[in-house]
Amino acid sequence: MEAYQKTFSQVQHELSVNDQGLSPKEALIRMQKYGKNEIIASKQPSVFSIFIDQFKDLLVIILIVAALISAFTGEIESTLVIIVVITINAILGTIQSVKAQKSLNSLKKLSIPKVKVIRSGKKMEIPANELTIGDIVVIVAGDVISGDGRLIEANNLTINESALTGESESVEKQTLPLHHECSIADMNNMVFSGSLVTNGSGSYVVTKIGMNTQIGKIATMLNETKQRKTPLQKSLDEFSLRLSIGIIVICIFVLVMDVLFAKEQLLDALMVAVALAVAAIPEALGSIVTIVLSISTQKMAQENAIIKNLNAVESLGCISVICSDKTGTLTQNKMEATDIYTRDRRIKISELNHREYNHNILLKSFVICNNASISNGKNIGDPTEIALLEAYHNYCFNHDYDLKTKRRLELPFDSSRKLMSVASNNHLYTKGAPDVLLNRCKTILNDGYKEILTNRDKKKILEQNDFLASEGKRVLGFAYKKFYRNTLTIQDEYDLVFIGLVALIDPPRPESFQAVQDCISAGIKPIMITGDHATTACSIAMQIGIYKPGDKCLDGKQLDKMTDNQLYAYLPQISVYARVAPEHKIRIVKAWQKSGKVVAMTGDGVNDAPALKQSDVGVAMGITGSEVAKDGASMVLTDDNFATIVNAIMTGRIVYTNIKNAIIYLLSGNLSAIICVLVTSFLILPTPFLPVHLLFINLITDSLPAIAIGMEKGNEEILKQKPRNINKSLLNKETILQVGFEGLIISIFTMLSYFMGLRNNELTASSMAFGTLCLARLLHGFNCRSDLPLIKLPLNYYSLLAFLMGGLLLIWILISPNFHSFFSISELTLRQLAMIFIFATLPSIIIQFYKMIASRHNF
Repeated sequence: MEAYQKTFSQVQHELSVNDQGLSPKEALIRMQKYGKNEIIASKQPSVFSIFIDQFKDLLVIILIVAALISAFTGEIESTLVIIVVITINAILGTIQSVKAQKSLNSLKKLSIPKVKVIRSGKKMEIPANELTIGDIVVIVAGDVISGDGRLIEANNLTINESALTGESESVEKQTLPLHHECSIADMNNMVFSGSLVTNGSGSYVVTKIGMNTQIGKIATMLNETKQRKTPLQKSLDEFSLRLSIGIIVICIFVLVMDVLFAKEQLLDALMVAVALAVAAIPEALGSIVTIVLSISTQKMAQENAIIKNLNAVESLGCISVICSDKTGTLTQNKMEATDIYTRDRRIKISELNHREYNHNILLKSFVICNNASISNGKNIGDPTEIALLEAYHNYCFNHDYDLKTKRRLELPFDSSRKLMSVASNNHLYTKGAPDVLLNRCKTILNDGYKEILTNRDKKKILEQNDFLASEGKRVLGFAYKKFYRNTLTIQDEYDLVFIGLVALIDPPRPESFQAVQDCISAGIKPIMITGDHATTACSIAMQIGIYKPGDKCLDGKQLDKMTDNQLYAYLPQISVYARVAPEHKIRIVKAWQKSGKVVAMTGDGVNDAPALKQSDVGVAMGITGSEVAKDGASMVLTDDNFATIVNAIMTGRIVYTNIKNAIIYLLSGNLSAIICVLVTSFLILPTPFLPVHLLFINLITDSLPAIAIGMEKGNEEILKQKPRNINKSLLNKETILQVGFEGLIISIFTMLSYFMGLRNNELTASSMAFGTLCLARLLHGFNCRSDLPLIKLPLNYYSLLAFLMGGLLLIWILISPNFHSFFSISELTLRQLAMIFIFATLPSIIIQFYKMIASRHNF
């Protein structure tokens, strides 16, 4: 018989486990026996295969052809240089790919979900991959099932098993054995790995893990390890292809000009043309984007923001609206009970008297209608529920530690009905939003007696609710009634006896105010969206700077009455949304997107997943968030902190700017080489660069300086700019003009150096042109760090290191006689070396002078 055909006690006996769960020691033994609870991913390529892949690129194939041509013509030096260039580029590409792979793997490890298990009678959280056979797992709405298992308990439990069955409708679960063979879709007493808990709560014992689970057998969910290219990478690939075609046309033109008019030998001219193509095409474009994105995601992970989708890094820099939850994101998520209100009397929590009947019932309901736990000083569960437990432990002196064990039935909290109910012994205890709860109550508790709940009573209670909420406190109502039934439904949450209110404070995070100010300075509108009372939300929003005089606060009921056009008209004025349901969030996001804004949305519950998916960047909470929310998000916050979102947005802006600057560097440097060769071809002059020169320039001026620019930390000016238009192309008119301007300046001074050397001979001319272009491009790496002049920038050690490495190598080649023959360099005089330095430096001086003027006049 299968597990679904057996009683739970039979399954327990077979797995040698009891209600206390496994002991840590037994769990470790079973992990060693059964392995980790992991789906084995498709095999990643080895370092050697990555290295071989570097030689499959079209441009590398062209280089290999060039090496063969050189060898055929007896140009051994050129052949060796080309082989060295190919090998070094392949090694650099391999290192970059391996680093990117390791970076993504480390991010996957950071995002391993947690599961709640019972071990040695205590509830604890462990990584899902440490789950083993026989573990007892506790689940609630929003959790993702880890491991296949047999249900022990099911309280209004429904699970979406579409990942396995393809059926989108959730399945109602129960715990009784099934006495016939059935399909997975009909096994309603089993849970399966990868399924989503959509409602209720329960627990199960793990029967299968890893590759032995149903999802492991199908092996479709986690084997998709191939990373799709981001839109930026795709657009750069397309641009590179078009650029390559253009450069090949130019190279053919140069080849024809050299052979027909300059009377060069065909093979020599062919070598120059091929080398020019290799030097001119920015091969590093794609790898630069990959490297910068992988480095930035690793950096953001260290700063508590795990990026699950590289596309999100690009979108982060465009965000113009942040829709943030209040609790735990803008506030500390450390709730503390401060006040209670029972029948005409509000007191501080410290004045509680557990001997008073009203107070005693209220304290009991704190514990019974509660899913949190405190064990050995460790808090597990929702912060509000933990605060209620702490209030019970602090102010009730005759603790009944068995209250939790007397629970019979539960209706979990639901964001639409805003209530939670638990049946314990012969009573039903309910807590939730005071305005909702009052409509379910007929009587009110007064010193142990029930009295009719009048409209006057309701008015007083709601006035107290408003007063406490205006102080920025969260208010919960509590009620109870006699209850003997063995089933619990929503209809049972009526005819209740109102007990009282409890107010809890969750103060704003100290860093929230500054983070909000940073948003506003960066042209980003922060918006608070919360299920809390409007007065509570506005009080907190005002403290941290989101809500200002003249702003509007909208609640869910008002939102329901508004048409889409009305909402769209008022949108810029609304900074706080209170009492909202998850479906309202989608409507708010769509309204902002309709206005052309790029929206980030935070969420933690299972019902937030659609809004997270609808937003441009969905941000899930890593601590309080459900696994469903995390799965649907682009980014997960490991600290649930609003300031982390702002930091990630700023990092996104810096990443985009760095990639743009690296591209400008590569294109302007390559353009300068093309212009020089075209000018000499038109003037029917000897080529300014030999193939070995172009290959060397390509080697030392492309990769390292561009990567260094990608490592730039950014500056305050980037953070103060308005969000960029997401539809604006990276290679826009301004970028192309900048590339043309800077490439032209470098080529002008390179040609001046060439003509000065030409007074002596062709070899001196090509040597001076080579030295000038190489040094000018190395110096140009500093120009491309930012739109600001260098005097306004901090030192970038990566740029300095890239310049020193390339510069020292260039000097060594220019002054060392041992390299002159190999690199076809003439022996240069001190005056000629000085002129190389001057001509190479002047382009940077002109560009820096222009940037100083531009920064002063903001153009």
